[in-house]
Amino acid sequence: MRIALLGTGHLGKIHLKCILATECWELAGFYDPDDKNAASAIAQYGAKRYKSLDKLLADVDAVDIVTPTPSHYKLAAKAMRAGKHVFIEKPVTETVAEGRKLLQLAEQQGVKVQVGHVERFNPAYLGIKDMVLNPMFIESHRLAAFQPRGTEVSVILDLMIHDLDLVLHLVKSPVARVSASGVAVLSHTPDIANVRLEFANGAVANLTASRISMKQMRKMRLFQPDHYLSLDFLEKNAQIVRLFAQDASNLPPQEQLMEFETNAGKKWLHLSMPETPPVNAIQRELETFHEAIATDTEPVVTLRDGFEALRVAHRILKEIKARQER
Repeated sequence: MRIALLGTGHLGKIHLKCILATECWELAGFYDPDDKNAASAIAQYGAKRYKSLDKLLADVDAVDIVTPTPSHYKLAAKAMRAGKHVFIEKPVTETVAEGRKLLQLAEQQGVKVQVGHVERFNPAYLGIKDMVLNPMFIESHRLAAFQPRGTEVSVILDLMIHDLDLVLHLVKSPVARVSASGVAVLSHTPDIANVRLEFANGAVANLTASRISMKQMRKMRLFQPDHYLSLDFLEKNAQIVRLFAQDASNLPPQEQLMEFETNAGKKWLHLSMPETPPVNAIQRELETFHEAIATDTEPVVTLRDGFEALRVAHRILKEIKARQER
């Protein structure tokens, strides 16, 4: 199956390398109107450059869109109208209206669309994917040093949207209330923000994102009855703490347990670190995109998933703006 890359900036080149590393995709070439980016991609990977987007679309089955967010809608819509399957980096579009149009277009054209919420493929997250999860409180911190790249959108759409996708995937309940504050420090949009999401089922998520931090951090903590999970997306590992009643039928081996008193009597505490598969997350998401097309199944991260994360992100931005105007 033939695929072409749209956009050969920093992240685009990573995608280019990952496409070449897969066995399922044949790279037809790339499209990028920026001569400097294009020359670099050719020098590094020997990839073919298409100067005509129409010619490129005629030569492929699918496209991988890794361009600045403001261009996502136009490129994705053109590819879909040409009957091509689309992988599109997060955030799926710049505006909610654009995202809604893509949903309609994808349904009309009958094409597969996968959104690049790459943390779904992080080994830390894959390590807990088979667990029965019903988190009632989630806390996340996503901190990064400032980079001019990506500042065409706010920290909500740039960084926090990763955690929004994960939280929505985990909680599976409508967002009932949004509280948020954010500050633009080095760019014209919020560079640091804290958000509290309250869900219809009573769950709460408290999210912090910053692109002006002195240190890197990508951690998420999940709390539910008798469970505490800690995910480190930078270190790619997970820790699970479980409580067992003394008479539980599924107790782990005694030597792995710690006994302690609670208000409900004696319980056992068990700490484990699930196996985290050594995968390249971007390569894996591109492989699952191919699998969805080949088997006519739903992509792991659907266009609807990307749209819902975008919609909540814009609710947050609206709340930040309203708070600043009070």
